Amino acid sequence: MAVISAGLVREYFQNSDPIGRRIKLGGPEQAQKAPWLTVVGVVGDVKETSVFREMGYVTPPVVYRPIDQLGGVSIEIVVRTSARLLAVEPAVDRAVSSLDKDIPVSDFRAEEDRVAEVLAQPRFRTVLLGVFAGIALLLAAIGIYGVLAQSVGQRAHEIGISMALGAERGDVVKLVLGQALSLVLAGVAIGLAGTLALTRFIGSLLFGVNPTDPVTFAAVCLILTGVAVLAGYIPARRATKVDPMMALRYE
Repeated sequence: MAVISAGLVREYFQNSDPIGRRIKLGGPEQAQKAPWLTVVGVVGDVKETSVFREMGYVTPPVVYRPIDQLGGVSIEIVVRTSARLLAVEPAVDRAVSSLDKDIPVSDFRAEEDRVAEVLAQPRFRTVLLGVFAGIALLLAAIGIYGVLAQSVGQRAHEIGISMALGAERGDVVKLVLGQALSLVLAGVAIGLAGTLALTRFIGSLLFGVNPTDPVTFAAVCLILTGVAVLAGYIPARRATKVDPMMALRYE
């Protein structure tokens, strides 16, 4: 008998009910000598790293068999305890020896250490991508500020004349911030379109997050909009300090 993963059901059974059906393991030559296994259950997929997909995970089809049907294999035992690791190891060794003295116990480690080892590379890549994303966000903010500062400088006399004719400071701030928002909203729209087109390439990099997760998209849009507002605020404040009399004398 055997228990198979959901991925195997999708790949070989076309999502039909596999319970009670029989399978053989191995290639064409091995399958001739391999025994028939009756499927008695289906379990979820397990994500695994792959050297062929360094930046992602795979969910290979898996067949689980009783250990008494296998020979020469190693097994992992999970022990849940609140005691210290050094205090638990001798007790586990004694418990295993009481069942079979010929079974050695090795590689005794805390589950946190195993998880940290598996996630070391993904975490490093996540930190690296986060650093690059932060640099890109900083460059975007600097670019928005530079464009707005240049625009305000070129329109300083126009703004001064407008204020001399009665324009309020709040109107000038709204004008400059409106330019900032128009730029960033256009960029966000283009970025969203490009992201939606590329989601099929980044799906393997994500775990527990949908590539088109609306919360993530909304958060990114709000961050970029907030950066645009902050980057445009300083030029807007500078625009309100334009001396109307200087602008009139220039004209």
